[in-house]
Amino acid sequence: MRTIVEPFRIKMTEPIRMISREDRQAALEAAHYNVFLLDAADCHIDLLTDSGTGAMSQQQWAALLLGDESYAGSASFKRFESVVKDITGMNYVLPTHQGRAAEGILAATRVSKGDIIPNNTHFDTTRANLQFVGGKPLDFPSGCAQDLTSNEPFKGNMDLQALKNCITEYGADKIPFCMITITNNAGGGQPVSMANIKAVKALLDEVDIPLVLDACRFSENSFFIKKREPGYEDKSLLAIAQETFSYADVVLMSCKKDGLANIGGFIACNNATWEVDFRNSLIMREGFPTYGGLAGRDLEAIAIGLKEVLDDDYQTYRHGVISYIAKHFEEIGVPIVQPVGGHAVFIDAKASLPHIPALAYPGISLVNALYVEGGIRAVEMGSVMFGQWDAAGHETPASLELVRLAIPRRVYTQSHFDYLIEVMEKVWQKRDALTGYQLDYQPQYLRHFSGQFQPIGE
Repeated sequence: MRTIVEPFRIKMTEPIRMISREDRQAALEAAHYNVFLLDAADCHIDLLTDSGTGAMSQQQWAALLLGDESYAGSASFKRFESVVKDITGMNYVLPTHQGRAAEGILAATRVSKGDIIPNNTHFDTTRANLQFVGGKPLDFPSGCAQDLTSNEPFKGNMDLQALKNCITEYGADKIPFCMITITNNAGGGQPVSMANIKAVKALLDEVDIPLVLDACRFSENSFFIKKREPGYEDKSLLAIAQETFSYADVVLMSCKKDGLANIGGFIACNNATWEVDFRNSLIMREGFPTYGGLAGRDLEAIAIGLKEVLDDDYQTYRHGVISYIAKHFEEIGVPIVQPVGGHAVFIDAKASLPHIPALAYPGISLVNALYVEGGIRAVEMGSVMFGQWDAAGHETPASLELVRLAIPRRVYTQSHFDYLIEVMEKVWQKRDALTGYQLDYQPQYLRHFSGQFQPIGE
């Protein structure tokens, strides 16, 4: 059948408040032209992130009633731990309140000032946590990653030669670990092949450098491997995920993505010495190791979600939604990252608004236009999020200027997506009239979260 049907029925609804264009313009001005600072109630369709914004299943809601809220040694932790161990094969599992807490623990315990941390592409919070402790995160995406029109199936891969050169230049003793992010969110939600993961691991083993997987979208990556990599077409998503994790020494995860939960994460490893360091840091930051900043009911919901996300019907629907939006954007003429990613449609803001230079932030301009036109909240992933700047105000733009429309899991229906497509078409027709922005305020880290903007010329 050509129609992709949602593999669920809706039992409960949440009202969406539709405010006028004038009210949206006023709300955006009050938020200093930063959609992160908008009230969620003022957004008709919220595609800011797919992190923690999904809808839970009836099994997850039922599991909340089983939550054991004991401070230490709860039954809910045991169920959570069992599922994580089954999927990842890791000996030690520590829950955290979300993924960036796991990143912070890894950085605080394993990174010293001046250390080098390679990745296919570090995402924003990963980069910030490493920089906060004095580390130097470096990105080595595959050579085709910068070609947004290329249809290479695994554009999220790490560049092996660049990784080799990095090890040669800095020495293995300056690299406490190497990371791979699956899928490669900053590069357009692109998958990493099993062959690339294996090759990276083999290279690292030669020089005794551990491999850390940032696995918040591990099931979506497994789905791409099943569909695109020869030899995996008949394997289950669970089997593919288990093989993926077999090459890792440490796993970080935000369960707000492929855990299908609204909060939570974990850090897991096989090294007993590292586990002790992680556990002691976690006690200082998050709480006792069997709850890690979470309620028992959260652990129950995650344990169910980690299994549901590996269902073929769910992943087929999930990718069908992304492809549906992408297809219609292409018909309008909107340049998007090809091939379509696993959790979002990424618009090439640089190609969409060539009259706006990088340091006038074309992504911010496009994001704000989508909000004013139709109440759609998206996110810039360009020079605001990934550009480099110093205390003197010198700024280097990012290599890509993208706008991400991240699709929450099991939340919106096809009519919402058809409305999104209509709004995008209206913005596209007016794109030549859009203007750039300047930053009036920025914090030292993660400036996209709380930065304040002003339209240029106003």
